[in-house]
Amino acid sequence: MRALVCGAGIAGLTLANRLHHHGWEVHLVDHASGPRAQGYMIDFFGPGFEALSAMGLSGALREHASQVDEFRYIDGDGRATVSIEYDRFGKALDGKIASIMRPELEHLLRESVADTVELRYGTTIDRIDGHRAALSDGTTIDADLIVGADGVHSRVRSLVFGPEHRYFRYLGMHTGAFVFTDPDVFAQVRGRFVLTETLNRQLGFYGLGDDRVAVFAVHRSSDPALPDDPRDALRREYADMGELAERALALCPPPEQIYYDQVAQTDLPRWTDGPVTLIGDAAHAVSLIAGQGASLGTAGAYVLAERLHSSSSVPEGLAEYEQRWRPVATGVQQAARNRVGEWFLPTSSVKLLLRRWGFRAMRVPGLDRALASSLFPKSHRTVAELTA
Repeated sequence: MRALVCGAGIAGLTLANRLHHHGWEVHLVDHASGPRAQGYMIDFFGPGFEALSAMGLSGALREHASQVDEFRYIDGDGRATVSIEYDRFGKALDGKIASIMRPELEHLLRESVADTVELRYGTTIDRIDGHRAALSDGTTIDADLIVGADGVHSRVRSLVFGPEHRYFRYLGMHTGAFVFTDPDVFAQVRGRFVLTETLNRQLGFYGLGDDRVAVFAVHRSSDPALPDDPRDALRREYADMGELAERALALCPPPEQIYYDQVAQTDLPRWTDGPVTLIGDAAHAVSLIAGQGASLGTAGAYVLAERLHSSSSVPEGLAEYEQRWRPVATGVQQAARNRVGEWFLPTSSVKLLLRRWGFRAMRVPGLDRALASSLFPKSHRTVAELTA
């Protein structure tokens, strides 16, 4: 059996790993010129953690993860308003959580398919006719399965399911991420998640090592249009937020080294059309505010591969994948729209104070596990159950 997977991100690499494991010939293409260096720190937990453990990669995940000891909100003067031992979150998830930069997660997954899967960068799918795909490098591939794992702005989805605007739900926010080097800032954030306690906009800081600091940014915007110069936009949107912000913005790298996009979800009535299917953000982007995109991308790819392996045919496997995985993904999407947004990025001082006191309540014995579990919800069905 042969598969063509478009998108060498977290979902595409996971799928390539599992399909190869089950004896498939896998061709993996990605429009980028090489592995992406841009991205932000993520809390990787839930079904994705279960999937990587089943793949024997939990050890590699721990090795690539960053050490985080404390979660902290700061005011405009840099003073801590909330300070929580990060281990409290880990205990709520029985230790099944890792803080890791997205590029590092991709790196460990890429290593897992090295020398076993054909990976072509600078290449994408230009046309799909049934089981045949014409690639941008002039070649064609006949495949039993064609997969769009190419993100929220999926090329495969546009080719097969129609233009993006039909399935794109803008959530009223823009986000950015970049890395800069500053020993003084690194000393302040080392071993911590440090986030600004601000309305309608937020910066987060994480110490990576070698005096490097990762910055995460999100702000509300009624206009979904992306700026021509993301660095200029970041400096404009996050001005006057305190010393840490000023240092970060002053050292913000050139636009080509910045990740910048809309905060959005994708909502399709179906993920499969003939031999073509979608996974990860191409199928069910849950958005940054849901905090589980990477985990769901990993787990969804794993479920797809296992259902294909267990089924008598590719169409049957694709149908079972969607039937089992759709409720999980859409449930997370709904939760993000209903309640996570205001907690994540408050729009009023009252809501900000409620969040502050909610975090402070985690210091009360018995409440810490309940509150942490609400921030890092567990799926009602395990990956093992979904693939049985």
